[in-house]
Formats: sequence, C-alpha cells, structure tokens
Amino acid sequence: MSAIPTPAFPGEGLSTAKMPGHWLLARAGKRVLRPGGKELTQRLLKTLHIGTADDVVEFAPGLGDTAEQVLRLAPHSYRLVERDPLAADRLQRRLAGENVEVLNASAESSGLPDGCASVVIAEAMLTMQPVRVKEQILREAFRLLRPGGQLCLHEMAIVGTEAEHLRAEIEGALALEIHHGVRPETLLGWRTLLESCGFQIAVRMQAPMALLEPQRLIADEGILRAAAFLGNVFTDSETRRRVTAMRAVFHRYRDYLSALGLIATKPVAKEF
Repeated sequence: MSAIPTPAFPGEGLSTAKMPGHWLLARAGKRVLRPGGKELTQRLLKTLHIGTADDVVEFAPGLGDTAEQVLRLAPHSYRLVERDPLAADRLQRRLAGENVEVLNASAESSGLPDGCASVVIAEAMLTMQPVRVKEQILREAFRLLRPGGQLCLHEMAIVGTEAEHLRAEIEGALALEIHHGVRPETLLGWRTLLESCGFQIAVRMQAPMALLEPQRLIADEGILRAAAFLGNVFTDSETRRRVTAMRAVFHRYRDYLSALGLIATKPVAKEF
C-alpha cells in the first residue's frame, strides 16, 4: 500500500521570491515561527494552567507546534481554526484525535458557538492584520470565551521612546521583506485594543525579537533541525537572499521590536 502524500505547504505554488516569509521559513525546515520562540510560548502555557476541564480554541495554528504542546496537557477539547485549506489538511493529518477538531474557517468568523471555550490562543497572527481585522478577531475570541475565560496572545510589539515615530518605517521594511502586511502595535496600542474589545490584561511577558538569530534557532529547533534549516537556506540562493534580508530587518530594528506575550481575561459579570 502506498503512503499517503503529505499535503503541500500553503503558498507552495508561489516562487521563492514571492512566497510569504513565514511559509518560506517553514518550507526550509523551520517549525517554530513565533516571535518569542518556543520559550515564550512555554511560559504562556505554564501561566494558563490548562487542564482536563478546559476547552481550548486556537486561531491560525500554523504547523501545529503549540497545539502539540497543549495536547500533552490533555484538555477536554481542542479546536483549531485555520483559514488556509492546505494548512488545515496538514493539521488534520498531524493532530488527529478524538478530542481534536480542525476547522477550515477564518478567525474573525469561526462558526463556533458562543461560550464554547475556556481558553483561546492566537500566536503570530494578529500582528499580520490591519486594526479593523484585529478588532474582529478579538471580538470573535471574546464571543467564544466563557466569563472568566483566558485569551493568550503571542505577537510582536514596537517598543522604545521613538516607537511611534518609527512605526511606519518599521512596518514598511518588514512588509517589504516578509511579503505580507506586518502591523505590530505599541505596548499601549495592544492594551488599548484589548480593552476596547472587552478584555482585561492579566499578564504581560516580553522577549527579544530574535527569530533568526543562531542561539534562538538552536533553542527552538534543536541542533540537528537548526543545522538542516541553515543547510536548506544556504544551498538555495533565492531562499538565502530572502532569509538574510529578513534577518537584517529584525537586526536593524532590534531596539524597537519585541516579542510580546499577553494573557487577558473575559470579565465575569457582577451580581447586584
């Protein structure tokens, strides 16, 4: 019996020069695509205290690395909402299980019922959206959460005293090299956005924006996978050019970019 072929990566039909940066990195072998790396995700998951009574929803789960970590905590249910049909197909094959459901739907309109989740996770996806869509996604998360439920975000932030002044420049440089709109908020901007959608921020964590730095690569991927990724990058000239350019932008603005982890709660209605 022949093996079932692994579905292609999203964007696989695009040339290396035009493929969005996150899928280019994934095709080259990078599995952790979060701004603060695996360590920040693990810190957030530890703080969430997910257990067997939790119903978890994850928006835009990508390759499923965080989902695998959460499933080890044995939640009651886990729903993954993925817009891209190829990514959803990959997730279905990788994470199949009785308490796992993969939905090919958008984060701003998941189709899931009100109050179906105790935890909603969204990593490295709100940063890629304009403010209007950020708000739609946050309001959808608020709708899905039960009172007292937790929203977990792992995103990119613009920091420093010159942050607002440099914002347009940073966004333009990131979009040029990643080939996708990149719109990180300032720390105040993230707080304002969440509070305007009804959330209360409970925890804030930060980490260096070091996605493509050698030390972070090894910490996230392990020595063997990091070596394989670098080998794939340096043996293809266009991939090497793109990854080198992305790393250069991150390095140029390293004093103004930060990985940001936030845990926000949906308030419990007060009784009178």
